[in-house]
Amino acid sequence: MGRWGKFGSGGGPEVVVIGGGAAGFFGAIACARACPTATVTLLEAKAKFLTKVLISGGGRCNVTHHCFEPAQLIQNYPRGDRPLRGAFSRFQPQDTVHWFEAEGVALKTESDGRIFPTTDNSETIAEALMHAARTAGVYLRSRAPVANVSPLEPNGFHVTLRNGETITADVILVGTGSATAGHRWAEKLGHTVAAPVPSLFTFNIKDSRLKDLAGIAVDGAIATLVPANHAPKKSKKGAQKNNPLQQIGPLLITHWGVSGPAVLKLSAWGARVLHDSDYRGTLRVNWLGGENLETARSQLAAWKSENPRQTIIARPRFTLPKRLWQRLVIAADIAEDCRWADVSKKQLGQLAQELVQGEFAIAGKGVFKDEFVTCGGVNLKEINFKTMESKVRPGLYFAGEILDIDGVTGGFNFQSAWTTGWIAGGAIADNNLA
Repeated sequence: MGRWGKFGSGGGPEVVVIGGGAAGFFGAIACARACPTATVTLLEAKAKFLTKVLISGGGRCNVTHHCFEPAQLIQNYPRGDRPLRGAFSRFQPQDTVHWFEAEGVALKTESDGRIFPTTDNSETIAEALMHAARTAGVYLRSRAPVANVSPLEPNGFHVTLRNGETITADVILVGTGSATAGHRWAEKLGHTVAAPVPSLFTFNIKDSRLKDLAGIAVDGAIATLVPANHAPKKSKKGAQKNNPLQQIGPLLITHWGVSGPAVLKLSAWGARVLHDSDYRGTLRVNWLGGENLETARSQLAAWKSENPRQTIIARPRFTLPKRLWQRLVIAADIAEDCRWADVSKKQLGQLAQELVQGEFAIAGKGVFKDEFVTCGGVNLKEINFKTMESKVRPGLYFAGEILDIDGVTGGFNFQSAWTTGWIAGGAIADNNLA
């Protein structure tokens, strides 16, 4: 026999998976398939399983991302990149695609690399996971909130439900996401936990330059985040190092401030420092992307020479949306009726500044639709990423967002859930069969 000896009616271990989300389901399925003699019970507190899967991606479920090279993939994880490198060498997005396709789910890759079911319906993913779990023999229990997890000696656990029922488990896989209960149990069982704070959110900005411009988007903008009381690190030569608090991508003006991929990535990389700054700081925006202050001034001077009689505000330059161009011209202290011939060198400099180095005060955070991602969780140094087993308590496994892992938007958070769940489930089975 293997590590667990002969347990349960099937001769295998009694495995309890806590949390009916992506990581919990993937771990339960992997374990049950690899070790048919195990008794695998999945406990979900809510009435429905896979609620986050169902609401993700606006109801379409961004399953993963078309990034099949682990070294590149980990660059999308503000926290957890190093330990995930090895994990992704074992189960990465390409494996996720193959897994779902084997379950009869057709997937498609969109132009930005995000992968969705061809049905554009998250129910397709949830139904595939439910069917796979039932077929593998996983005992699914909803409305089964866990009240407490306590260790047994020399091994094993008691899992107590809120209704007073107690389940004896040889192995536990915790996939409770950012729920405080999961963190509390982890701490009780000897782990350290970084307090979770929000990640992937929008910025609240109240600025006359953006007022009534909701819906306007600029592709390829460069956004730089400077949280209050936080200075970017400098190299010895004084140049700023590769800065994760600077992102390029679409930037969307909203009723409350700004959103879009560039902002969401900034919120992920800056989650902790923004929290510590009470979500105050400065957002520097280069609306022109590839242009710098010098090239912007040069092009503005050229247009002045070529169009002396034309009113500056009348025709947007640099392919900027017209209303945004007009606001930036006015912000540069240029009158609405000012012609190119009449604009001063100082005003051209101010306009170039607005275009490539505009500064906007961040006055708080908003939300990103129905996506709930946090920074924080179980200390990764306390986890064996070859098995996802605790280094502190044998028989205790973790998967998904309960760990101090989070990715940027684009399917990366689901991928870390699939990967860590798959590794944990397989390792539990291997420990029994070895």
